[in-house]
Amino acid sequence: MDIMTKKERSKRMSLIRSKWTTQERKIHNFLKGRKIQHKMHPKLIGSPDIQVDNILVFLHGCFWHKCPTCYRQPVSGKEFWIKKVNDNSRRHDRNVKILKRNGYKIIVLWEHEIRKDISKALKKIKNHIDKNRIKIK
Repeated sequence: MDIMTKKERSKRMSLIRSKWTTQERKIHNFLKGRKIQHKMHPKLIGSPDIQVDNILVFLHGCFWHKCPTCYRQPVSGKEFWIKKVNDNSRRHDRNVKILKRNGYKIIVLWEHEIRKDISKALKKIKNHIDKNRIKIK
Protein backbone atom coordinates (compact mmCIF):
# COMPACT_ATOMS: atom_id res chain seq x y z
CA MET A 1 0.00 0.00 0.00
CA ASP A 2 1.25 3.48 -0.84
CA ILE A 3 2.12 5.70 2.12
CA MET A 4 1.01 8.82 0.21
CA THR A 5 -2.40 9.96 -0.91
CA LYS A 6 -3.12 10.05 -4.63
CA LYS A 7 -2.81 13.84 -4.56
CA GLU A 8 0.58 13.73 -2.77
CA ARG A 9 1.89 11.04 -5.15
CA SER A 10 0.70 13.02 -8.18
CA LYS A 11 2.43 16.16 -6.88
CA ARG A 12 5.69 14.25 -6.25
CA MET A 13 5.65 12.60 -9.69
CA SER A 14 4.97 15.94 -11.43
CA LEU A 15 8.26 17.28 -10.06
CA ILE A 16 10.32 14.66 -11.95
CA ARG A 17 11.80 16.20 -15.08
CA SER A 18 13.01 14.47 -18.22
CA LYS A 19 15.14 17.36 -19.50
CA TRP A 20 17.66 19.67 -17.87
CA THR A 21 18.13 17.53 -14.80
CA THR A 22 20.88 18.38 -12.31
CA GLN A 23 23.15 15.76 -13.93
CA GLU A 24 22.54 17.19 -17.41
CA ARG A 25 23.34 20.71 -16.26
CA LYS A 26 26.60 19.57 -14.61
CA ILE A 27 27.80 17.78 -17.74
CA HIS A 28 26.63 20.62 -19.98
CA ASN A 29 28.63 23.10 -17.87
CA PHE A 30 31.71 20.84 -18.00
CA LEU A 31 31.58 20.65 -21.80
CA LYS A 32 30.75 24.33 -22.22
CA GLY A 33 33.55 25.34 -19.85
CA ARG A 34 36.03 23.49 -22.06
CA LYS A 35 34.51 24.98 -25.20
CA ILE A 36 33.47 21.56 -26.49
CA GLN A 37 30.68 22.00 -28.98
CA HIS A 38 27.79 19.79 -28.06
CA LYS A 39 24.07 19.60 -28.46
CA MET A 40 21.68 19.02 -25.60
CA HIS A 41 18.68 16.80 -26.32
CA PRO A 42 19.35 16.16 -30.02
CA LYS A 43 16.32 14.99 -31.94
CA LEU A 44 17.49 11.44 -32.58
CA ILE A 45 15.90 8.06 -31.98
CA GLY A 46 16.16 7.09 -28.33
CA SER A 47 16.30 10.72 -27.15
CA PRO A 48 19.95 10.95 -26.10
CA ASP A 49 20.71 13.67 -23.57
CA ILE A 50 23.91 15.00 -25.14
CA GLN A 51 25.61 14.77 -28.54
CA VAL A 52 29.27 15.55 -29.20
CA ASP A 53 29.93 14.84 -32.88
CA ASN A 54 29.20 11.11 -33.29
CA ILE A 55 29.17 10.44 -29.52
CA LEU A 56 25.79 10.20 -27.80
CA VAL A 57 25.51 10.37 -24.03
CA PHE A 58 22.55 8.89 -22.22
CA LEU A 59 22.13 9.90 -18.58
CA HIS A 60 19.98 7.19 -17.06
CA GLY A 61 17.97 7.53 -13.88
CA CYS A 62 18.56 4.44 -11.76
CA PHE A 63 14.87 3.72 -11.24
CA TRP A 64 13.58 4.63 -14.70
CA HIS A 65 16.13 2.51 -16.58
CA LYS A 66 16.54 -0.38 -14.11
CA CYS A 67 20.11 0.22 -12.94
CA PRO A 68 21.84 -3.13 -12.34
CA THR A 69 23.49 -1.69 -9.22
CA CYS A 70 20.74 0.08 -7.32
CA TYR A 71 17.31 -0.58 -8.85
CA ARG A 72 14.67 -1.54 -6.30
CA GLN A 73 11.25 -2.79 -7.30
CA PRO A 74 8.45 -0.44 -6.28
CA VAL A 75 6.27 -1.41 -3.36
CA SER A 76 3.01 -0.04 -4.74
CA GLY A 77 1.67 -0.11 -8.27
CA LYS A 78 4.08 -2.98 -8.95
CA GLU A 79 2.41 -4.27 -12.08
CA PHE A 80 2.40 -0.85 -13.76
CA TRP A 81 5.91 0.23 -12.72
CA ILE A 82 7.67 -3.05 -13.45
CA LYS A 83 6.15 -3.11 -16.95
CA LYS A 84 7.08 0.58 -17.46
CA VAL A 85 10.71 0.12 -16.38
CA ASN A 86 11.13 -3.10 -18.41
CA ASP A 87 9.67 -1.38 -21.48
CA ASN A 88 12.11 1.53 -21.02
CA SER A 89 15.02 -0.90 -20.86
CA ARG A 90 13.98 -2.85 -23.96
CA ARG A 91 13.31 0.33 -25.95
CA HIS A 92 16.72 1.74 -25.02
CA ASP A 93 18.50 -1.47 -26.12
CA ARG A 94 16.65 -1.46 -29.43
CA ASN A 95 17.44 2.22 -30.07
CA VAL A 96 21.13 1.80 -29.20
CA LYS A 97 21.44 -0.95 -31.83
CA ILE A 98 19.97 1.38 -34.45
CA LEU A 99 22.20 4.28 -33.41
CA LYS A 100 25.34 2.11 -33.47
CA ARG A 101 24.43 0.89 -36.97
CA ASN A 102 24.29 4.55 -37.97
CA GLY A 103 27.84 5.17 -36.74
CA TYR A 104 27.22 6.64 -33.30
CA LYS A 105 29.28 5.80 -30.24
CA ILE A 106 27.20 5.40 -27.09
CA ILE A 107 28.01 6.34 -23.50
CA VAL A 108 25.59 5.50 -20.72
CA LEU A 109 26.08 7.19 -17.37
CA TRP A 110 23.94 6.14 -14.44
CA GLU A 111 22.48 8.62 -11.99
CA HIS A 112 24.42 7.04 -9.11
CA GLU A 113 27.73 7.29 -11.03
CA ILE A 114 27.29 11.03 -11.46
CA ARG A 115 26.19 11.57 -7.86
CA LYS A 116 28.95 9.40 -6.41
CA ASP A 117 31.91 10.70 -8.43
CA ILE A 118 31.14 13.26 -11.10
CA SER A 119 34.81 13.66 -12.04
CA LYS A 120 35.00 9.95 -12.90
CA ALA A 121 31.82 10.25 -14.98
CA LEU A 122 33.19 13.31 -16.78
CA LYS A 123 36.47 11.49 -17.40
CA LYS A 124 34.50 8.72 -19.11
CA ILE A 125 33.07 11.28 -21.54
CA LYS A 126 36.45 13.01 -21.98
CA ASN A 127 38.14 9.67 -22.82
CA HIS A 128 35.59 8.96 -25.55
CA ILE A 129 36.06 12.45 -26.95
CA ASP A 130 39.85 12.06 -26.88
CA LYS A 131 39.60 8.72 -28.72
CA ASN A 132 37.66 10.52 -31.44
CA ARG A 133 40.39 13.18 -31.70
CA ILE A 134 38.37 16.11 -30.42
CA LYS A 135 40.74 18.51 -28.69
CA ILE A 136 39.94 19.53 -25.14
CA LYS A 137 41.56 22.46 -23.39
